[in-house]
Amino acid sequence: MENSIVIRPALEADLPAILDIYNEAVQNTTAIWNETLVDLPNRRMWLADRMAKKHPVLVADRNGDVLGYATYGIWRTIEGFRQTMEHSVYVRKGSQGGGIGSSLMRALISEAQARQIHVLVACIEAENSGSIKLHEKLGFKTVGKFSEVGQKFGRWLDLLCMQLRL
Repeated sequence: MENSIVIRPALEADLPAILDIYNEAVQNTTAIWNETLVDLPNRRMWLADRMAKKHPVLVADRNGDVLGYATYGIWRTIEGFRQTMEHSVYVRKGSQGGGIGSSLMRALISEAQARQIHVLVACIEAENSGSIKLHEKLGFKTVGKFSEVGQKFGRWLDLLCMQLRL
């Protein structure tokens, strides 16, 4: 049991690890289309905002080491979309492929169902085959693709949109 992963709500003490995971993705991947690194006060405000809106932030914890996190938030601000949420899931570099993303997503899906969310939306860079496969495995269906709607690392990126009806 010593090496088992526990999925639990994020605590303020987890923010340095969440910050590192986020900034690594910003700096080195197209999983996040932001180009600006954030600091710890930014992540504190982010977590406080999620908590105030009752949007879960879950972490994958192995012996006090945060290996990934998942959350969801408002997809569109118009009231008619209040039961549709867009989610994010990130796993620390070097820890991908071991089931952490799946465990986080299953827990996030359960949270969404308990809160009567109707649809989870995933917007994924179209060449991110690992994330696409993860979402397909969990039952997400591709519903569209936007071509060249964003830029990072000097190139245009396509956005693949997937959804899971709960």
